[in-house]
Amino acid sequence: MFSAMDTLAKFMLRSDYPIGALIWARYAVHLIVTVALLWPRMGSRLFRAKRPGLQLARGLLLVASTLSFYTALRYLPLAEAAAISFVGPVMTTLLAGWLLHERASARQWIAVLLGFAGVLIIIRPGGALFTPAAVFPLLTAVLFSVYQIVTRRMSGHDHAYTTLFYTALVGGIVTSAALPLSWQTPTVLQAVMMFGMGVLGGYGHYLLIRAVEHASPAALAPFSYSQLLWSTLLGYIAFRDFPDAGSFLGMAVVVTAGLLALNWKQMRTPPGDADGASGR
Repeated sequence: MFSAMDTLAKFMLRSDYPIGALIWARYAVHLIVTVALLWPRMGSRLFRAKRPGLQLARGLLLVASTLSFYTALRYLPLAEAAAISFVGPVMTTLLAGWLLHERASARQWIAVLLGFAGVLIIIRPGGALFTPAAVFPLLTAVLFSVYQIVTRRMSGHDHAYTTLFYTALVGGIVTSAALPLSWQTPTVLQAVMMFGMGVLGGYGHYLLIRAVEHASPAALAPFSYSQLLWSTLLGYIAFRDFPDAGSFLGMAVVVTAGLLALNWKQMRTPPGDADGASGR
């Protein structure tokens, strides 16, 4: 669902549709989908947040991450942009030591170095992807890493569905405030695509939350890398963009680094909050 959402976003951006209006549609529809799915299940409990400040910070970080990634999609192929942004789990390991005072193991530090090596293989200094635009998926990884760390700090305070609701609410409010600066009336096809992006993003997050109800985030994390396969396939079908051998090697290195960065001991821990609920 996230790969399909990103494909629709890139299709819109290739036609020079404004990023601000596109992100607004993604979060506005996300909010509607979230309320429609969760209100019957939770009622007013959906709105009760014990840590509203952290909910606000988390929502702002995800909006900033989305903005950065969509900017990358305007200039970079879908698969390569997604692959570079997937250095996020490695960045989380790096930043957690600074922000949460968590001690990283030697294996995790190797993962950090390996992750950045994978990014360098993908963008290859002197190659076609070595442009200022390559900064945006890296910025996406940093923002999303801080977002995950904030999510970790919220663990045990608010219900996972409440967190999902506030993610959509903050995104909807922030992007609505900026909408007058970037609004462009969409065509019928564009409107359908924008609605589809919101449905895919909102329901994708909902499915992640449901998954975390049945398995630990660490156990689910490796499955997220299948998104690279879908991004490659959809990028080829929609835009005839296909990574070369060097990009595939870099993707493999980034995935290996991400798996090394995981705390495999948490694989057997009971299901918890939506710490692993990722996606743009």
